[in-house]
Amino acid sequence: MRRILAPILLLLCTVAAAPAAAPKEGAPGTNVEMPFLIAPMSKDGKLLGYAYISSKTVASSQSAAIAVREKLAFIQDAFVRDVNTRSISKADDPTAIDTALLNARLLAAAKRIVGGDKVVRIVFTAAQFAPLHPSDSTLNLAPTSDKAPATGAVAPGPAPAPAPSNAPAAAPSPAASNPAQGATH
Repeated sequence: MRRILAPILLLLCTVAAAPAAAPKEGAPGTNVEMPFLIAPMSKDGKLLGYAYISSKTVASSQSAAIAVREKLAFIQDAFVRDVNTRSISKADDPTAIDTALLNARLLAAAKRIVGGDKVVRIVFTAAQFAPLHPSDSTLNLAPTSDKAPATGAVAPGPAPAPAPSNAPAAAPSPAASNPAQGATH
């Protein structure tokens, strides 16, 4: 019996001693969903695309979450200004988001606006890079028959029917021939 219990106890002690992963979100009522953040991603002054980021601000309590919601427009303004003035890219990859750096900057901005004791952390729920120009693999996907004609080319189609040459010309209407004569009402 001891032979069976000893490995189980050792396993339980190891699991209990392992550091628990920090929870991403706070207690119910303390998470404030932030509006989407769109950040430009560039390299050497050339725009490569945009990062689309969704996040939550975790408040220290439910009453602090109300204060965060009251200042949401100011926090979002600070976030937008931050990502448009400083790069959020990793040093080695201009299309990858440096989430640790961005998190520290956004957290500092939120704490400055709401109060340092009311904001605990910023949690990124989704972050995706979208290139400015799609790759060549998405070009030429339309079948040839669906493509627009080349510039200056005439689209194929039936030719217009020629007007009969022996038909008499239509006489103009009396109202159209005399502009002084108007319609009476």
